Amino acid sequence: MASGGETDAQAPKAPGNRLVSSKSPYLLQHAYNPVDWYPWGEEAFERARTENKLIFLSVGYSTCHWCHVMEHESFENLETAAVMNEHFVNIKVDREERPDIDKIYMTFLQMTKGGGGWPMSIWLTPDLAPITAGTYFPPTGRYGMPSFKTVLLAIAQQWQTNRQTLIESGSSILNALKQNEDASAVAEAAFEPGSASAKLAEAIGVHKRRFDRTNGGFGTEPKFPEVPRLNFLFHAYLVSKDVSVLDLVLQTLDHIGRGGINDHIFGGFARYATTADWHNVHFEKMLYDQGQLMAAYSNAYKLTRSATFLTYADKIYKYIMKDLRHPLGGFYAGEDADSLPDHKDTVKVEGAFYAWTWNEIEAAFKDQAKRFDDVFPKRAFEIYAFHYGLKPKGNVPTHSDPHGHLTGKNILIVRGSDEETCSNFDLQPEKLDKLLETANDILHVLRDQRPRPHLDTKIICAWNGLMLSGLSKLANCGTVKREEYIKAAKELVDFLRKEMYDPEQKLLVRSCYGVAVGDPTLEKNESQIDGFLDDYAFLIKGLLDYYKASLDLSALRWAKELQETQDKLFWDEQNGAYFFSQQNAPNVIVRLKEGDDGAEPCGNSVSARNLTLLSHYYDEETYLQRAAKLMNFFADVAPFGHALPEMLSALLLHENGLDLVAVVGPDSEDTKRFVEICRKFFIPGMIILHVDPLHPDDACNQRVQKKFKMVNGKTTVYICHDRVCRMPVTDPTQLEENLMANFFTERV
Repeated sequence: MASGGETDAQAPKAPGNRLVSSKSPYLLQHAYNPVDWYPWGEEAFERARTENKLIFLSVGYSTCHWCHVMEHESFENLETAAVMNEHFVNIKVDREERPDIDKIYMTFLQMTKGGGGWPMSIWLTPDLAPITAGTYFPPTGRYGMPSFKTVLLAIAQQWQTNRQTLIESGSSILNALKQNEDASAVAEAAFEPGSASAKLAEAIGVHKRRFDRTNGGFGTEPKFPEVPRLNFLFHAYLVSKDVSVLDLVLQTLDHIGRGGINDHIFGGFARYATTADWHNVHFEKMLYDQGQLMAAYSNAYKLTRSATFLTYADKIYKYIMKDLRHPLGGFYAGEDADSLPDHKDTVKVEGAFYAWTWNEIEAAFKDQAKRFDDVFPKRAFEIYAFHYGLKPKGNVPTHSDPHGHLTGKNILIVRGSDEETCSNFDLQPEKLDKLLETANDILHVLRDQRPRPHLDTKIICAWNGLMLSGLSKLANCGTVKREEYIKAAKELVDFLRKEMYDPEQKLLVRSCYGVAVGDPTLEKNESQIDGFLDDYAFLIKGLLDYYKASLDLSALRWAKELQETQDKLFWDEQNGAYFFSQQNAPNVIVRLKEGDDGAEPCGNSVSARNLTLLSHYYDEETYLQRAAKLMNFFADVAPFGHALPEMLSALLLHENGLDLVAVVGPDSEDTKRFVEICRKFFIPGMIILHVDPLHPDDACNQRVQKKFKMVNGKTTVYICHDRVCRMPVTDPTQLEENLMANFFTERV
């Protein structure tokens, strides 16, 4: 059991509630609870109104560890379920399927409690106004919290004796939430020429103060990769030329890569670390982290040419292709933290799939001794144990393992370096690389015989957009695997266009559902959930990145088409910025505008960048004007670059201008070579346009098409910043030297 202690009156398998027909893996996990769960919808609301009952809304996701804990302790408990069924109309929501509902009530939770998380527990009036909230509640009073049953009965009593006060309180809170919907930009805070430089200096200062100089990252545990923050700091370095800013990113990526948050055995990253040194973690692996970290490590490689960063990105690629990919090309949402320790067990525990005892690894190496060639298995184990910090009694601090699931276990972490291991054992680097690769493959094969964590086979449009960006940026690194990476990216684009887009209405679908890795089955919701702001913004970003990687004009055209739909569905014409949900969406009590970059960037931040790039690709000023109005809506957020690092990056592009690379020449090997050189560098504001003199009508930017010509019949590259162009280049070597001088850093 996930919580480490049995509860009374656990239910035998119930006949099934109203969630049994759902496609969401999270809802299906609760389909046989004794709780009379409803999905979010009019049937539940009508019952609440008819019976004048409060709604208990429980929001989570299928790979959420504490969601599993609360389900087992409370939602599978007959006595607790009876209280819930008697006093409330109970609704389950998958936050990944309905992020609009999650964001509304999470805003309330954060307003009233000062923090949030999942599982999210909200009590609503029949009119959907929230009155009180929390996250996880234990089955008995502990952790300084009352038991869940006590909370349920107290709220039910309040509804019986103090109903009018609760209704008025709910209305008051609802009105406060709706103020966001009608808010206008603060005129006095509007950005002016030079604002980006001031905000940049402020943001750099904040990040330097919050930086953990011992372990990398920002702040204290729990620690998330916070890739939007890393993306901004890459950009900030190129603008400021302050090498210490770049070091904030590279040190953080170093520590994350060497930490327990990284699956050293095969690849991929856990969602977050519970310790400041990135060692112990919550083991769920989410697609949005894989896509963003793949892009971040690719960018780090472009700036430094460090093979270590490229290896981390490639191992993410191997992981998602093997364990998260639908056969038609899309990617599943993620894998759970919990799994069965052994096939004969019936109770899942966190980390069972990933953690190892000392003896397990030692025995595995002895069993596969021939794989190590001329290295004795005992010595191989000594080297491996030293390199990854293994200990006979386990290396997980007890304070970070409250349930004791990892007692006696090891989570792999590299506290030293390859150089230290080589020095300690008198090894050549190539020999160490081969030994670690062989050892990890032995353990990977062995680990795949264990019961796997639950796979959330939901395919989410927005997260696949992030993965498209990651694949495209990895393909642009100029390695021998480029064609493999770009093939996966193209198949993802084709999948999204075929399975998650309605070409007649020009609408995206939020999610569809696979069954398992290797199974081509694909299912859709009976009642379609249309895409939200993030689905459009993240996919448009992915398409723009894919266009740069492929020069596939159809991707650029689709990005423009999706931007037009996004503007129609979500843009606030009066006040600026994008709402997260569509106007008049049923049973959505308020439209919110997100203005915070967290584990994922917010849709408004990504849109500010998309609009700025599209304005230059299509030479349309209206995109720039919309981007300016969007960013001005959030101009009073402080400190701007800490809350909205991705948007500050867009502001820098908007104010400082973009780098246009016009490659003039026919579709030839010479032209491709020039484009390949440009792609290999990290240039945040770079757009590439192929000016083909043989097909002028295909160009998306006719001004550029007409302006730039080949020199002496040779493929010619023009590099222009904010419409000021350098001398044309016809020599690939000269082009690479010019870019190296401006966009590459030799790491000391």
